[in-house]
Amino acid sequence: MKCYEITFSPTGGTQKAADLLTKELSGECTAVDLTKQDADFSAAAFTAEDLAVIAVPSYGGRVPAVAVERLGTLKGNGARAVLVCVYGNRAYEDTLAELEDAAVQAGFRVIAAVAAIAEHSVVRRYAAGRPDAEDEKQLQAFAAKIREKLAAGDDTKPAIPGNRPYKKAGGSGMVPKPGKGCNHCGLCAQKCPVHAIDPQDPQNTDQDLCISCMRCVSICPQSARKVNPVMLAAADLMLKKVCTDRKEGELYI
Repeated sequence: MKCYEITFSPTGGTQKAADLLTKELSGECTAVDLTKQDADFSAAAFTAEDLAVIAVPSYGGRVPAVAVERLGTLKGNGARAVLVCVYGNRAYEDTLAELEDAAVQAGFRVIAAVAAIAEHSVVRRYAAGRPDAEDEKQLQAFAAKIREKLAAGDDTKPAIPGNRPYKKAGGSGMVPKPGKGCNHCGLCAQKCPVHAIDPQDPQNTDQDLCISCMRCVSICPQSARKVNPVMLAAADLMLKKVCTDRKEGELYI
């Protein structure tokens, strides 16, 4: 059995949660990074004996559209899949259901699903530092149960929560922009998952292409890219009631 870790993780939180789970499932995994701008994901083909951990963040209770699109180019060929959705302590709503449909459409057999928590990518004080030590223990326990299912040859499909049709997708409208500290190094344009930043002029961001993933903010060496502080404060206030209490991960198996 070969193990693959297929992730869309612009700011690293989803990757961290996926790594913690995958490490317990299999000692060695091949990475497939769905954030790469121009990768030929159709070249990735799997076999029925393989195991794929497919991890995405929840953006407003949905899978990022670009992640669904790129996942759809993979050739699952009956490989078993463990789905992971990672959210910023608010709610994941229809994310797992949508991810399940995308994985099945790509030819994977879904055998388990996990909802995990990581630091909110926009208002970072919510779920700050997560996944933490408690989350790691929980993900280890989830992995042990999934390993038991694999060892038993049990490929039954879990009951995964979510609505169909999915909730209406909506963008946050938060498009990061560079400040005076920007030295035009171009790293943000190079690493933007959707080509929203002009490589010739990083000051120029296409608001229609931007998915508010906050990768440019998280990787800027000068900490020069920011979102509008008024909008950030409004988002903080809106999330305060639903994000303050600690939420725990969930396993569907």
